[in-house]
Amino acid sequence: MNIIDRFAAYAAAFEDAYASDDWSKLDPFFTEDAVYDVVAEAPFATSIAGRESIKAYFKQICTVLDRRFDSRSVEMLTAPVDRGGAVWFRWAATYTLAGAPNLRMEGEETALFAGDRMRRLEDRIAAETVRSTQTYLAEHDTKLKPLPA
Repeated sequence: MNIIDRFAAYAAAFEDAYASDDWSKLDPFFTEDAVYDVVAEAPFATSIAGRESIKAYFKQICTVLDRRFDSRSVEMLTAPVDRGGAVWFRWAATYTLAGAPNLRMEGEETALFAGDRMRRLEDRIAAETVRSTQTYLAEHDTKLKPLPA
């Protein structure tokens, strides 16, 4: 299996993990010492080291963002390409919320593989996207589903 196919399998597993809240489904896709970086302005910027920490972060961010909306859809804006052992593509996520306009975020992702597992995953989000997302969340906070207790 080439790395683009492997990444597609990871993306499907991520959606399964999101739907079931069983983040162990991502274990086969990351090395134990993997690193996940979000290259963006604060508060989006982050660097997480270790497979278990990455899974915990994914669970947390989905709880505090994605699950507070009525629905979300993720799409690839460009076909993934192999850049010397790394998969790269542009993505968009659209979040819907009753009584509010859709929130759309865009970015690019790079996944560097060691064999059939990712050892580094990086999302780049433009400053304009960070600012517009913060503005949206502030303006529509009362319509979002409450955070779990």
